[in-house]
Amino acid sequence: MDALSAYQHCENVVRSQARNFSYGIRLLPAPKRRALSAVYAFARRVDDIGDDHGAPPATRLSRLGAERERLAGAGAGAHPSDPVLVALSDAARRYPIPLEAFGELIDGCEADVRGQTYDTFDDLLWYCRCVAGAIGRLSLGVFGTSDPETALPRADALGVALQLTNILRDVREDGLSGRVYLPAKDLVKFGCTLERDESGRPADDPERLADLVRFQADRAEEWYGTGLKLLPMLDRRSAACAGAMAGIYRHLLKRIKADPLTALGTRTSLPAWEKAAVSAMAMAGIHR
Repeated sequence: MDALSAYQHCENVVRSQARNFSYGIRLLPAPKRRALSAVYAFARRVDDIGDDHGAPPATRLSRLGAERERLAGAGAGAHPSDPVLVALSDAARRYPIPLEAFGELIDGCEADVRGQTYDTFDDLLWYCRCVAGAIGRLSLGVFGTSDPETALPRADALGVALQLTNILRDVREDGLSGRVYLPAKDLVKFGCTLERDESGRPADDPERLADLVRFQADRAEEWYGTGLKLLPMLDRRSAACAGAMAGIYRHLLKRIKADPLTALGTRTSLPAWEKAAVSAMAMAGIHR
């Protein structure tokens, strides 16, 4: 398969499945847009394997291991019939994309499959850096920067902020599938269990639940504070891309913090017009 066709496949994956990230990716010039689409498409493949609850854990772990092995040959063009790996291999030749960071993403997905829980925030931070900080570092390889030593931890922090927002947005869905990401010590601190009654409503005291969510939201905001310092280190289009992605998730976070109990009862989302407005502000250089 030729690289152009492979990139087109990856861009189709972004358009159809990257409901939030697509607003940022489309702001990039074509070469970077194609490269970041390849990064996203492989990350999506790994995520989908980890989230495939129709397959036994052993099967999912085996498939994740197989993707780890396939990734090892991506830089050498070892999988010419796989459009995602063809595109990723071409992108890695054009940009300093640290493909090894995908190994951390796979580590995090393996933790999901095993049902790993997190006792402290430091434990959860390891997971966030695997599944989202790694994507921040991969994206930085596409964006480019003149000071990677300073930019890398900021890209990592922005990924952590996005993942913490994801965790708050998905508390209900994760609970229904038996996953709890919030640190156990935080649950104890606020006297919460995240269990639900027979009608499916949260069984915890509403005020304590709201305080728990606001505490986690404030923590995420601190990580945005660090991560958004990356934007001035990027060229305008790359900064717009990262700013749009971060802006959409920060809007989600603000909505969750403003009404924690509703957020725990349903999955918070933004309408398309609001995402488009955030993207337009990012492109104009207005970062909030």
